[in-house]
Amino acid sequence: MTAEAQGVTELLLSRIRDVPDYPKPGVLFKDITPLLADPDAFTALTDVLAGLCSAHGATKIVGLEARGFILAAPVAVRAGLGFIPVRKAGKLPGATLRQAYELEYGTAEIEVHAEDLAAGDRVMVIDDVLATGGTAEASIELIRRAGAEVAGVAVLMELGFLPGRARLEPTLDGAPLTALITV
Repeated sequence: MTAEAQGVTELLLSRIRDVPDYPKPGVLFKDITPLLADPDAFTALTDVLAGLCSAHGATKIVGLEARGFILAAPVAVRAGLGFIPVRKAGKLPGATLRQAYELEYGTAEIEVHAEDLAAGDRVMVIDDVLATGGTAEASIELIRRAGAEVAGVAVLMELGFLPGRARLEPTLDGAPLTALITV
């Protein structure tokens, strides 16, 4: 890691607050709102993610509901690319593609507008945290069903003690999975 990259990582880490016992006892929640409130840290994060999009030849950016929207939208602006929201089922008007995925206790569904992605698109998936990988895996399936290609997945933070990376890597077909911070 270059000295510049190390400096950015340290800046980002310094702006992530640990909240013990949230949302339930025994959980150490990683709160990114102090990072978002700091214009230098948020700009640094946006610049790094936009650079990854350019490096991987992305033509569109998908943001995962809800915190992924906060990161992906300014990255799309910075990179000069379109932003495509992947929403919880039932939140988008019009024709959608829908994908179910497994939760710890049950299932959920996400959707994307059917016309927002097409053959020839190279799509970068951006989210705040990679935990179990279910939502990211479902978004990859949606991208492919739309006929587009996955350029990569980038997250601010990976929870290394959870199986998200192991779950996602086989589905990426060689596309990169980048976590700026692993905790």
